[in-house]
Amino acid sequence: MKKLIQPIVSLLIFTFLLSACRSPRPGDDIISLEKGWKIQKGDNPEWALPGYDASGWQSIDPHKTWETQLKSFSSYDGYAWYRINFIIPKELKDNAYFGDSLQISLGRVDDTEQTFLNGQLLGQNNVLFTDTSAVPGKFEGDSLAYSYYRKYVLPVDDPRLKWGKLNILAVRVHDHGGGGGITNPSPSVSMVDIKDYLAMNVHADPFELKGENYIKTIRLINGHHSEDFDGELTVRVTSNNDGSELYESTEQVIISAGEETQHMFTFSAPQTESYKVEYIYNIDGSVYPVYQVQGAPYILTPPAPDEPRINGPAIFGVRPGHPLLYTIPASGIRPMVFSSDTLPPGIMLDSTNGFLRGEIRKKGEYNITLTAANALGEDSKIFTIRVGDTIQLTPPMGWNSWNCWGLTVSDEKVRSSARAMVESGLVNYGWSFMNIDDGWEADERTRRGELLSNEKFPDMNALSDYIHGLGLKLGIYSSPGPLTCGGYLGSYKHEYTDARTWADWGIDYLKHDWCSYRLIAENETELEELQKPYIIMRNALDRVNRDIVYSLCQYGMGDVSSWGADVGGNLWRTTYDIVDTWESLTNIGFSQYKHSSHARPGGFNDPDMMIVGWVGWGPDLHPTRLTADEQYTHVSLWCLLSAPLLLGNDLSRLDDFTISLLTNNEVLEVNQDALCDQADRVYNQDSIQVWIKDMADGSKAVGFFNMDEELREISIPLGALGLDETYRVRDLWRQQDEANATDRINASVYPHGVYLVRMWPEN
Repeated sequence: MKKLIQPIVSLLIFTFLLSACRSPRPGDDIISLEKGWKIQKGDNPEWALPGYDASGWQSIDPHKTWETQLKSFSSYDGYAWYRINFIIPKELKDNAYFGDSLQISLGRVDDTEQTFLNGQLLGQNNVLFTDTSAVPGKFEGDSLAYSYYRKYVLPVDDPRLKWGKLNILAVRVHDHGGGGGITNPSPSVSMVDIKDYLAMNVHADPFELKGENYIKTIRLINGHHSEDFDGELTVRVTSNNDGSELYESTEQVIISAGEETQHMFTFSAPQTESYKVEYIYNIDGSVYPVYQVQGAPYILTPPAPDEPRINGPAIFGVRPGHPLLYTIPASGIRPMVFSSDTLPPGIMLDSTNGFLRGEIRKKGEYNITLTAANALGEDSKIFTIRVGDTIQLTPPMGWNSWNCWGLTVSDEKVRSSARAMVESGLVNYGWSFMNIDDGWEADERTRRGELLSNEKFPDMNALSDYIHGLGLKLGIYSSPGPLTCGGYLGSYKHEYTDARTWADWGIDYLKHDWCSYRLIAENETELEELQKPYIIMRNALDRVNRDIVYSLCQYGMGDVSSWGADVGGNLWRTTYDIVDTWESLTNIGFSQYKHSSHARPGGFNDPDMMIVGWVGWGPDLHPTRLTADEQYTHVSLWCLLSAPLLLGNDLSRLDDFTISLLTNNEVLEVNQDALCDQADRVYNQDSIQVWIKDMADGSKAVGFFNMDEELREISIPLGALGLDETYRVRDLWRQQDEANATDRINASVYPHGVYLVRMWPEN
């Protein structure tokens, strides 16, 4: 979770300057500010002035955090300035529907900003200042500002604007921790037009899949106080295979001022292929349509057989004498009977539910054969329980409340999510952790210093018993600082007390979030200071008689992947927070190649939670903005990375597509492989990336990713991937064998999609 309580501890700044100016052709409605930004670390008010020479500053891309681009900004928290030059042609007003206002859009800034135009202050954290005398003298920032979309709207006669001349935009940024700087979407300058009053919401309602029909509802909202909009709404569906058109409809739509209209359409198509769906609203009197595009969901995973099939990892770790709970993940028709050839002393098997429970006191490896049977057949699997010093031998799979409920999480929401985890069948594929994120803590401790839960969680022991009764595990959240990210009580100077409390509650997982520890840390760039609070909590967890999976959440500071295991972490965040956009997914996921050597059984690089299904970070949820192909890429990449698979969505709103995405046993096997190798990027050319992961049985899991906007036909020599044998190939999403690869591998890969295969050498 991004840090919300974030005082400023250093006075450093960043700046970006655009030296190459784009002067649009007459009739263009937008000035793109994507290229030409410059940045400078530090804080100097002169950097806002038009006459300042910023030509010596570093160049930077405004779509990515500064940590991911510039070595001098690695793990940097503090101040910097961005600058850019651009011309606003007078012709920009000619095609504007209203012609009275101009807007400057920055996208999102992590975390806080002040924006200056031609040396004059425009605003701060999305608040436009017309009276600069009312601006606070000290830039304190805003604890929630990183989530705000920054857009400043000025009247065309604002004296800060220079029409037909060079304009200087300077942005003063402060990053409180994690990623920093201007991130996305694309910065721009444009006239306020109909499209700025008219919202086309295509993400509020998911596609419904019924038979071979796609049913889709979109919403058009008129935000203008007095103007009605009259135009034509066109919906067009094309195949991503060959570009052929499957469906098109056009209707006249009037949207009254301040009103919303909903429009539903249905088209028929096989739900095993990728489609592009375009929505175009052409308003009478405006030359610029409102446009949105989506990818329709399509299901690749074949239905699971009715016969029993045991899924999940082949190995499980527990410490001697600590309670063990493991639910055998088996798909197939219920009722089902579970059995084992032998069990270690102290372990019992519930034959109806498949729960393994108990304690094993003696170190060692215990190999047992598990069997699941129903009226149609049975399946067996050799399963190893390793009793020793290392737990969580494969990446944790489960759910976390933050990306769905944010600080509104409650006991009932966790219980209902746990029921949905079981009723949806996800538990039958190894999804087991139910992790409460921030927002559960009471305002005060007891006189003995014990941490309490707030009114939203009236009885943590009862909640734990309920979760464990479903065969699931319960996680909790805290911070090494005095406060959590949301301003609740942290664990500072109460580490052992809190660890003991959590053990008494039956907690199985701890997410320990850096947050306000920056108030305590003397120097956030020193390795010893970064490690210190996590070592303290590790020591506290080691003193309780319970296995608690330990998640270090500090956004990758100090190259945490290289030392996360050394301080006793089972997983460690390597990046800033993810959101449900292609830009966020790619910036985070495809940068993980830098950490591949540090993954191991019991210790995993964590690129943050999953962004599939209904998400929203609070009470207002929406279907993920990722296309179906982007979601296939997301799950495939996280499995190749041996990353923790922690869902962040509302489990009560699982549709057929999302369930199919999360219950492909062959894909999940890549993630849960006992070797726990993290894939390496072995090929990165012409918008195609190839990642290869070594598997415990000697095979290789290989992901071919298309970063392009169009279908790509790829043909890559095996030698270019470091492979030199003939391989048997299996398509993991479709669960079908492919032709052997002898010299090269060929595939069609959808836009932003993936071809995920497993390859066994033929010898």
